[in-house]
Amino acid sequence: MVNTSARLLRLLSLLSTRRSWTCAELSAQLDVTERTVRRDIARLRELGYGIESEMGPWGGYHLGSGTSIPPLILDEEEALAVAVGLRTAAFSGVSGSDQAALSALLKLRQVLPARIADRLGELDAAFTHTVRPDDGQISPALLLDLATACRRGERTRLTYRDGAGTTSTRRVDPYRLIYTGRRWYLLAYDLTRQDWRTFRTDRIIDATATGQATALPDPPDPAQMVGTGIALRPYPVRVTVRLAVPADEARRLVPPTVGVHHPDGDDATIIDIGGPDADGLARYLLSLGRPLRILHPEEVRQAFLTRTRQLLEDNRTPADG
Repeated sequence: MVNTSARLLRLLSLLSTRRSWTCAELSAQLDVTERTVRRDIARLRELGYGIESEMGPWGGYHLGSGTSIPPLILDEEEALAVAVGLRTAAFSGVSGSDQAALSALLKLRQVLPARIADRLGELDAAFTHTVRPDDGQISPALLLDLATACRRGERTRLTYRDGAGTTSTRRVDPYRLIYTGRRWYLLAYDLTRQDWRTFRTDRIIDATATGQATALPDPPDPAQMVGTGIALRPYPVRVTVRLAVPADEARRLVPPTVGVHHPDGDDATIIDIGGPDADGLARYLLSLGRPLRILHPEEVRQAFLTRTRQLLEDNRTPADG
């Protein structure tokens, strides 16, 4: 039997993952009676969680704004300080903690009293950060809206500007946000194209939740799909090589933003890499300084051999004959 405290935490976690739950659904998830669910909801309200209910046969419970700061216990200044810290971590990618920080920030903002949420919104409007010349900037509010749509499984209408500058409206089922250490990407199922797509979040002009639930057909691996898009799609030439090192070392040599990795046993890795031309790829492969075999295409293999022969010739001495 799960104790009351653990059950309350589980109930709170469920309420944070969806827009609304019926009493019967919560009862099934927690394996308790509907009467116990109603009693637990009352306990959470007593602790300061703003749990709201909707009347009618299709009504249910959802997590609203709190009337006070629930445990830990934080005063207003502490809650604001925590939110600012999480915001900084989420939008700078510090120590790879961006996804966890963004998730925690979403949960905290959901239960903040309006007066503190308003102060955080004022900070969002006042703060900015420098970006690289070729990087766009996304507002914290839009990124949080996208994260909320992913978390709740809510169909969304995007106004999106592609790399050519063409603006279009996309109806998508959001799945995950992925941070590459440089940019945020949204992985979503594009309802118009009937296929999975990745969207650069700095090119999303607006995102509006429709209130419809998503229907996600067999989601792909988010990190792999974004990595493939970054490493391969922009380039006209691709090479597949077998590198004679384990997968972990291969990822250090060739970052996921440069190549797509496929372990080949314990001591080798097959990598797909994109580049502007065959000679550029040959130079890059030589710079790795590791045993490798080019599987295809032939034009990159020939460029690699030409470069290798030239290096041998340039370093030949009279003693070599």
